Amino acid sequence: MDETKTHRTLFLSDIHLGTRGCRADMLLDFLREHDAERIYLVGDIFDGWRLRKGWYWPQSHNDVVQKLLRKARKGTEIIYVPGNHDEVMRHYLGTHFGGIEVRNRDIHETADGKRMLVIHGDQFDMVVINAKWLAHVGDVAYTLALGLNTWFNWLRRLWGGQYWSLSKWAKLRVKKAVNFIGAFEKILAAEAKKAGVDGVICGHIHHAELEQRDDVLYVNTGDWVESCTAIVEDHDGTLRLIDWSVVMRERSRSNADSVIEPTFKKAGAQRSAA
Repeated sequence: MDETKTHRTLFLSDIHLGTRGCRADMLLDFLREHDAERIYLVGDIFDGWRLRKGWYWPQSHNDVVQKLLRKARKGTEIIYVPGNHDEVMRHYLGTHFGGIEVRNRDIHETADGKRMLVIHGDQFDMVVINAKWLAHVGDVAYTLALGLNTWFNWLRRLWGGQYWSLSKWAKLRVKKAVNFIGAFEKILAAEAKKAGVDGVICGHIHHAELEQRDDVLYVNTGDWVESCTAIVEDHDGTLRLIDWSVVMRERSRSNADSVIEPTFKKAGAQRSAA
């Protein structure tokens, strides 16, 4: 395991604990190697919609919660900004749970003085606002897609492949989904401008992004279902997007090369001796 990296701030969203699609194993690996002075949980940390339909809570999901609570006990400031799937937490704004404070939204100031609005983003999703029943129907379809994704990755692992999101790949090739993502990004950037801040850090749409839009910085943390991504702030105020699935794939390839290469050389030496 690599040495633990300590950042100024860490932003995570859309973990969806309580669902079969949650990549709790990959998140635990990430949290073991990344620490921060402050952690923002930017909504949909657990999935109340799915848990109401059927309880699913394996040990790895409990381990994620325990890992975050341990970080809080050790002095990390953790701010929980609820989303639509964990909207029940909006009844507890201002409350502390094991050192984790619940806020509806927050203004985060980076080390270099940028003021960033931190919000989940479902408040600006017209489907969630105007037709919640349709959002639930979409959630069922999305869950089915993630089920296919689980089987697909099981087959990939049988052949030595690493995690790859079939659902993410499909979503980015459906025109309506791409248009929705673009519209969401514009609305959130406009909200940041309206709030008089330098940018916005959000989640909700499971599409990681870090992009300057004119005079507003749009940042989306992504998720730990499809993409396994996080945003980190370095101590100089630089915001970076980390794609943990890519990091793990590269490590796997590197480890495979380090195993194969010595074996090949040894075999070659034996052939030469013969």
